[in-house]
Amino acid sequence: MGGRRGKGNLKRSLEPSVVGDKGVAAKNGAASLNGGLGQEITGVTMPEQGTIRGWAFGQDKTIACANVGGKYYAVGGACPRCGFDLYRGKLLTDREVWGKEPKVACPTCSTTYSLQTGEFGPEYKREGLAGFVSTWAKTATIDNASQDVDAYVITRDAESGKVFCRER
Repeated sequence: MGGRRGKGNLKRSLEPSVVGDKGVAAKNGAASLNGGLGQEITGVTMPEQGTIRGWAFGQDKTIACANVGGKYYAVGGACPRCGFDLYRGKLLTDREVWGKEPKVACPTCSTTYSLQTGEFGPEYKREGLAGFVSTWAKTATIDNASQDVDAYVITRDAESGKVFCRER
Protein backbone atom coordinates (compact mmCIF):
# COMPACT_ATOMS: atom_id res chain seq x y z
CA MET A 1 0.00 0.00 0.00
CA GLY A 2 1.09 3.59 0.31
CA GLY A 3 3.17 5.50 2.76
CA ARG A 4 2.44 8.68 4.64
CA ARG A 5 1.47 11.65 2.58
CA GLY A 6 4.34 14.17 2.52
CA LYS A 7 3.72 17.89 2.53
CA GLY A 8 5.31 19.31 -0.61
CA ASN A 9 5.89 22.74 -1.98
CA LEU A 10 5.52 23.80 -5.59
CA LYS A 11 7.62 26.61 -7.00
CA ARG A 12 4.37 27.68 -8.72
CA SER A 13 0.80 26.78 -7.87
CA LEU A 14 -0.83 23.85 -9.67
CA GLU A 15 -4.10 25.78 -9.73
CA PRO A 16 -4.51 29.35 -11.00
CA SER A 17 -4.83 31.73 -8.06
CA VAL A 18 -6.64 34.99 -7.60
CA VAL A 19 -3.40 36.96 -7.86
CA GLY A 20 -2.77 35.95 -11.45
CA ASP A 21 -0.49 32.89 -11.23
CA LYS A 22 -1.17 30.99 -14.44
CA GLY A 23 -0.51 27.56 -12.90
CA VAL A 24 -0.24 24.41 -15.02
CA ALA A 25 -3.62 24.96 -16.63
CA ALA A 26 -2.32 27.91 -18.63
CA LYS A 27 -1.56 27.35 -22.28
CA ASN A 28 2.09 26.25 -22.56
CA GLY A 29 2.43 27.00 -18.81
CA ALA A 30 4.11 23.84 -17.56
CA ALA A 31 5.53 22.92 -20.96
CA SER A 32 7.63 26.06 -20.94
CA LEU A 33 8.84 25.74 -17.34
CA ASN A 34 12.29 24.29 -16.67
CA GLY A 35 12.91 23.26 -20.27
CA GLY A 36 9.57 21.46 -20.56
CA LEU A 37 9.99 19.39 -17.39
CA GLY A 38 7.26 21.34 -15.61
CA GLN A 39 7.12 22.86 -12.17
CA GLU A 40 9.81 22.07 -9.65
CA ILE A 41 8.50 20.36 -6.52
CA THR A 42 10.41 20.66 -3.26
CA GLY A 43 9.91 18.97 0.09
CA VAL A 44 8.51 15.67 -1.18
CA THR A 45 9.73 12.14 -0.62
CA MET A 46 9.79 9.97 -3.73
CA PRO A 47 8.01 6.61 -3.41
CA GLU A 48 10.09 3.47 -3.12
CA GLN A 49 9.87 0.79 -5.81
CA GLY A 50 6.38 -0.76 -5.89
CA THR A 51 4.74 1.82 -3.61
CA ILE A 52 2.43 4.83 -3.82
CA ARG A 53 3.01 8.07 -1.94
CA GLY A 54 0.64 10.98 -1.45
CA TRP A 55 1.79 14.59 -1.77
CA ALA A 56 -0.21 17.55 -0.52
CA PHE A 57 0.23 21.04 -1.93
CA GLY A 58 -1.43 24.30 -0.92
CA GLN A 59 -5.15 24.89 -1.43
CA ASP A 60 -6.16 21.23 -1.05
CA LYS A 61 -4.26 19.91 -4.08
CA THR A 62 -3.03 16.33 -3.71
CA ILE A 63 -1.18 13.98 -6.04
CA ALA A 64 -0.68 10.22 -5.75
CA CYS A 65 2.75 9.26 -7.09
CA ALA A 66 3.84 5.65 -7.70
CA ASN A 67 7.18 4.06 -8.52
CA VAL A 68 6.79 1.13 -10.92
CA GLY A 69 9.99 -0.39 -12.26
CA GLY A 70 11.95 2.76 -11.42
CA LYS A 71 9.57 4.96 -13.42
CA TYR A 72 7.37 7.52 -11.68
CA TYR A 73 3.65 7.88 -12.43
CA ALA A 74 1.23 10.33 -10.85
CA VAL A 75 -2.49 11.07 -10.83
CA GLY A 76 -4.74 13.43 -8.90
CA GLY A 77 -4.84 12.46 -5.25
CA ALA A 78 -8.61 12.17 -4.77
CA CYS A 79 -10.86 9.60 -6.42
CA PRO A 80 -13.33 11.50 -8.63
CA ARG A 81 -16.02 8.95 -7.82
CA CYS A 82 -15.94 8.87 -4.01
CA GLY A 83 -13.36 11.50 -3.00
CA PHE A 84 -11.10 9.13 -1.04
CA ASP A 85 -7.27 9.33 -1.16
CA LEU A 86 -5.88 7.33 -4.10
CA TYR A 87 -2.43 7.14 -2.49
CA ARG A 88 -3.99 4.74 0.03
CA GLY A 89 -5.15 2.50 -2.83
CA LYS A 90 -3.76 -0.73 -4.20
CA LEU A 91 -1.05 -0.56 -6.86
CA LEU A 92 -1.94 -2.96 -9.71
CA THR A 93 0.95 -4.02 -11.95
CA ASP A 94 0.09 -7.53 -13.17
CA ARG A 95 0.33 -7.05 -16.96
CA GLU A 96 -1.70 -10.18 -17.75
CA VAL A 97 -4.64 -8.94 -15.67
CA TRP A 98 -4.44 -5.13 -15.90
CA GLY A 99 -2.56 -4.53 -19.16
CA LYS A 100 0.74 -2.79 -19.79
CA GLU A 101 -0.13 0.42 -17.89
CA PRO A 102 0.09 0.29 -14.08
CA LYS A 103 -3.11 1.15 -12.27
CA VAL A 104 -4.28 2.19 -8.83
CA ALA A 105 -7.51 0.90 -7.27
CA CYS A 106 -9.41 3.29 -5.01
CA PRO A 107 -9.41 1.84 -1.50
CA THR A 108 -13.06 2.80 -0.97
CA CYS A 109 -15.03 2.34 -4.22
CA SER A 110 -12.53 -0.02 -6.00
CA THR A 111 -12.60 1.97 -9.26
CA THR A 112 -9.27 1.58 -11.06
CA TYR A 113 -7.33 4.38 -12.74
CA SER A 114 -4.43 4.21 -15.18
CA LEU A 115 -1.39 5.82 -13.60
CA GLN A 116 -0.20 6.78 -17.08
CA THR A 117 -3.34 8.37 -18.55
CA GLY A 118 -5.72 8.82 -15.61
CA GLU A 119 -8.51 6.90 -17.41
CA PHE A 120 -10.87 4.92 -15.20
CA GLY A 121 -11.11 1.21 -15.79
CA PRO A 122 -12.73 -1.95 -14.47
CA GLU A 123 -13.49 -2.43 -10.80
CA TYR A 124 -10.95 -4.13 -8.57
CA LYS A 125 -12.86 -7.08 -7.07
CA ARG A 126 -12.74 -7.31 -3.28
CA GLU A 127 -14.29 -9.82 -0.93
CA GLY A 128 -15.72 -9.67 2.57
CA LEU A 129 -16.15 -6.35 4.35
CA ALA A 130 -13.95 -4.49 1.81
CA GLY A 131 -16.20 -5.75 -1.01
CA PHE A 132 -19.32 -4.65 0.86
CA VAL A 133 -17.86 -1.17 1.50
CA SER A 134 -16.80 -0.71 -2.14
CA THR A 135 -20.27 -1.74 -3.37
CA TRP A 136 -21.88 0.67 -0.92
CA ALA A 137 -19.47 3.49 -1.88
CA LYS A 138 -20.24 3.04 -5.60
CA THR A 139 -23.97 3.30 -5.07
CA ALA A 140 -23.58 6.36 -2.85
CA THR A 141 -22.02 8.41 -5.65
CA ILE A 142 -23.91 10.67 -8.01
CA ASP A 143 -25.33 8.67 -10.93
CA ASN A 144 -23.08 5.74 -9.92
CA ALA A 145 -20.67 7.04 -12.57
CA SER A 146 -16.89 7.07 -12.84
CA GLN A 147 -14.77 9.71 -14.49
CA ASP A 148 -11.10 10.09 -15.34
CA VAL A 149 -8.58 11.57 -12.92
CA ASP A 150 -5.86 14.09 -13.90
CA ALA A 151 -2.54 12.47 -14.86
CA TYR A 152 0.89 14.03 -14.35
CA VAL A 153 4.41 13.43 -15.61
CA ILE A 154 6.95 13.25 -12.77
CA THR A 155 10.60 13.70 -13.69
CA ARG A 156 13.58 13.45 -11.37
CA ASP A 157 16.83 15.00 -12.55
CA ALA A 158 19.59 12.45 -11.92
CA GLU A 159 22.33 15.05 -11.40
CA SER A 160 20.59 17.59 -9.17
CA GLY A 161 17.94 15.33 -7.62
CA LYS A 162 15.29 17.96 -8.39
CA VAL A 163 11.74 16.72 -8.96
CA PHE A 164 9.47 18.23 -11.62
CA CYS A 165 5.74 17.85 -12.27
CA ARG A 166 3.59 18.71 -15.29
CA GLU A 167 0.17 17.69 -16.52
CA ARG A 168 0.12 14.91 -19.07
